[in-house]
Amino acid sequence: MTTRYVSPKGRGSFRRIGDALRAAGPGDVIVVAGGEYAEQLRLDRSVAVVAEPGGGQVTVTGVPGGEPTVVAEGLECTVRGLTIKAPSDDSGAPAVGVAGGAGLMIEDCTVSGGRIHARGNENTGQSSDLAGYGVTTLMLRGSRLEQGRLAAIHLSGRVQAKIEDSVIEMIDGIGVVLSGPAYLDASRLRLNQTSGYGFRLRGTSKLVATDGTIRQTGMAGVLLEDGATAKLSDVRIEKAGGPGVHATGSARSELTDCRVREARASGLVAQDSASLVAADCAITDAGANGLLVSDSATATVTATRFDRPAYSAVHLTGTANVKLTDCHVREGVEHGVHVTASAKVELIRCGIQDVGLTGLSAVDAATADAEDCRIVGGGTGIRLESTTATNVRTSSVIGTIGTGVELAGQGLSSLDAVRVSGTKAAGIVVGTGAAAAIGASSIENCAGSGLVIWSEATPTVTGLRVRTVAKNGIYVAEKAGGTYTDCDVTGTKYPALHLAKAAAPTFKHLRIRDCAEPIGQEDGAVPVFEDCTVDGVAMVKETPPVAAAATAGGAPAPDVSVPGTLDESMPPDDETLEDVLAELEEQVGLDRVKHDVQSMVKLMQTVRMREEAGLPAPPLSRHLVFAGNPGTGKTTVARLYGRILKALGLLRKGHLVEVDRTALVGEYVGHTGPKTQAAVTQALGGVLFIDEAYSLAPIGIGNDFGAEAIATLVKLMEDHRNDLVVIVAGYVNDMSRFIGSNPGLSSRFTRTLQFEDYTAAELVAIVEHQARGHQYELTGDARGALTTLFEQLPRGEGFGNGRSARQIFQAMTERQAHRMSELTAPTSAQLVALEAADLPESF
Repeated sequence: MTTRYVSPKGRGSFRRIGDALRAAGPGDVIVVAGGEYAEQLRLDRSVAVVAEPGGGQVTVTGVPGGEPTVVAEGLECTVRGLTIKAPSDDSGAPAVGVAGGAGLMIEDCTVSGGRIHARGNENTGQSSDLAGYGVTTLMLRGSRLEQGRLAAIHLSGRVQAKIEDSVIEMIDGIGVVLSGPAYLDASRLRLNQTSGYGFRLRGTSKLVATDGTIRQTGMAGVLLEDGATAKLSDVRIEKAGGPGVHATGSARSELTDCRVREARASGLVAQDSASLVAADCAITDAGANGLLVSDSATATVTATRFDRPAYSAVHLTGTANVKLTDCHVREGVEHGVHVTASAKVELIRCGIQDVGLTGLSAVDAATADAEDCRIVGGGTGIRLESTTATNVRTSSVIGTIGTGVELAGQGLSSLDAVRVSGTKAAGIVVGTGAAAAIGASSIENCAGSGLVIWSEATPTVTGLRVRTVAKNGIYVAEKAGGTYTDCDVTGTKYPALHLAKAAAPTFKHLRIRDCAEPIGQEDGAVPVFEDCTVDGVAMVKETPPVAAAATAGGAPAPDVSVPGTLDESMPPDDETLEDVLAELEEQVGLDRVKHDVQSMVKLMQTVRMREEAGLPAPPLSRHLVFAGNPGTGKTTVARLYGRILKALGLLRKGHLVEVDRTALVGEYVGHTGPKTQAAVTQALGGVLFIDEAYSLAPIGIGNDFGAEAIATLVKLMEDHRNDLVVIVAGYVNDMSRFIGSNPGLSSRFTRTLQFEDYTAAELVAIVEHQARGHQYELTGDARGALTTLFEQLPRGEGFGNGRSARQIFQAMTERQAHRMSELTAPTSAQLVALEAADLPESF
C-alpha cells in the first residue's frame, strides 16, 4: 500500500486528486490537503481518498458536463472527510455515482447539491437475492447529504447499502429511492425536510431502518409500491405531508416501537393487496385516520395507540381484513373503529376513549368481532348496523353521552357478557327490524331506559341484568317482540317493563325487584309471562293492561320528550318544485338568498340526474348556516327549503322543527343527550332549524352542556345523513365562531346563506303585505310617513327587521281602533284605512 499526497499549492506529490488517482495502484491511500478542487474523481480501482487530518476542509466540486463529481468503479473504494458538491450546471448529474458491481464507503463526508446514485448490475443473470458476485455495495457512515435535487440517495437494481449515523436534509425531491431488488439497512439516520417522500420503495426493494427520524416531508414519510418491504424499528415520523407510512400494491410494511406524529393525512395506510404489521407504536394527531386499510389489504396491529386523529382512528373499507390486539384509541373526533363495505375487523383487549361519534361502528356488509374491549366516554359506545354477523364478547361500555350499544343491522348482532354502565341515554337499543342476540350482559346506572326494543325487532335475550336505570328497565315498542329468559330488572324509576301497543314479547323466569312499578302496558299489547316474579312474589299469568301516561307509572317513550316547535302543516304530497320556488320569489327582498337557493336547486337536480344515469355525484351538503340579524326571514326560508327538498325527492316529509338552546341543553348531567336526540327524532324526514345556535358554544364557559348537545347533534347528523337536514342560524360573527367550535360542525356546514337587513322600502312592503292580509290599506300619507320612520329608525341591537315591521303594523291597527272608537258611525273606507296618524309616536 502506498500513500500519495495531494495539495493545491504543491506541498504534496500531486496538485490534483485526479492525477493521484491515475498514478495509484490497488489499495493505495490518497491524502488530500485542505482546499477547493474542481474536478471529477474516478475511482476505477480499490483506493481511498481521505482528507488530511487537521489540514482544513477539502471541497471537491464536479465540472459541468453531466458526469458525477465522484464515480466509484472499483470493488472497494473509500472517500473520507470530504465535502462533495454536484456540478454547478443544470444537468441534474449526481454528486456521487456508484457503477454496477462496484463498492464505495463514504465516511464523515458532506454531499451537497446532488444525489448519491448507486446502480446494480442489471444484466448479470444473477438472482435478485443479492448473493454472490456482481452486487453493488454502498456504505454511508457519519455523513451529511443536503440540498440535493430529485433525491438524496437513489439505489436501483442489485444494490446492497448501509447507512449509519448520517443526516439527510433540505432535499428538493425524495429523501431515499429504492427500486428493483435494492436493499438498504439504515441505522440512526436523520431525514429532515424533503419536498417529496421521505423514502420511496419500488419493485422488490427492501428497507430496514432502526433508531431514525423522518421529519417534515412534503409527501408520505415512507411510500411502498409494487412488492417492496420495509421494516422500521424505533423510527419517528413527524409532520409528513401525506401519510406517515403508505403501503400499496403487494408491499409489506412492518413497524416496531415507531411513532407517527402530525401526519397531514392518515398515520398508517395499507391499500390494494398490501399488508401492514405494527407493534408497540403510537400514531398521534393524524390529519385524517390513524389507520386506513382499504381494498383487499390486511393489517395486524398490536399494543399501539391512536390519539386525537382528525377522522376515525381506524377506518376499514373494501374487503380489508384487520386484527387489533391491545390497542388504544383516545380523543378522536369521529369514530374509534369504523368498518364499512365488506371489511373485517377483530379486536382483542382494545380500549376506546372519548371519541366524538361511535367507539366501534360496523355498517354495510362489514364484519366486527370484539373481545375483552373497553369503551369509555364519547358519543355512542357501539353501533352494529351490518348485513352480516357481528359479535361483541366480555366487553364494557361506560359513560357515553349517547346510547351504550345500538344494534341496527339485518345481520345477527350478538352481545355476550357485555356490561353497559353510566350512559347518558339508553343502555342497549335494538333498532327497527334488527336481528340481535344478547346473553349474560348487564346494564346499570343509565340516564335512559336499560334495554330498548324498537318496532318489529324480535331479539333473543338471555341472562340480562338491568339495575338502577332512570327510566324503564326494558322498553318494548309497538309491534316489537322477542324472548327474554332469566332476566333481572332492579331499581328502575319508571316501570320495569314498558309494553307499547301490539308489542308481543315473551318473558321466561323474569325477576323484577324494587322498581317504581312492574309493568306499564298499553292497550293492544300481548305479552306472555312464564314463571316470573315481582319482589319475590309470583306474577299472575295475565297482567291487566295499564294505561300509558307521561308519569313514572308509564312513560310515553324511553328517552325522549318533544322539545321543538313543529310546523303542523306538512307539505302536501302533490306540491311541485315550481310552486315552492314561486312562493320563495314572492317573499319581500332576500334577493341574495333567492339566488343562492336557486343555485343549490340546480346543483341538486344535476346530482339527481347523474345518479339516475349511474354517474358519481359531486359532493353535496344539504346542511346550511343562515347568518343574519333577527327578523330577516331566516325561519320562513328554512320552512321553504324543507319543502323544496321534499319536492326534489331528497326529504320524505319536508316539515320544519324549530328549536333553540333551551330545547337541546339540559339542566343537569345526563339530560342534554336525550333532549337533543328527541329534537332530531322529531325532525327526521325534514328540517331541524336551530335558532341562535351560537348559544350552544358560549364564550369563556368550558364546562357548558352546550358542547354535549353539539357532539350529540354531530353524531346524529351522521347517523341520519340521508333523512335529516339541519339549519343553524344566528348573527354573522357569532355563527363563524360557532362553526369553528367543533371540527364535526365545520366539515358538515360548508355553505352559508347571508340574510341582509331589509331596506326601508322593503320594510314598508312587509307592512303593506300584512295590511292586505288583514284587510287594511295604507293611505299615501301613511306610506310616506312609514318610509320616513324606517329610514330614521336606529338599527341597533333591538332592531328586528321584519319583526319590527310586523310590530309597527300591529301598533298601527291598535291606534286606528282607538281612533275609530271615537267616531259615531265610521264608514267602511274609514275602517280599513291606516293613516299617518296611526303610526306609533316612538318605536
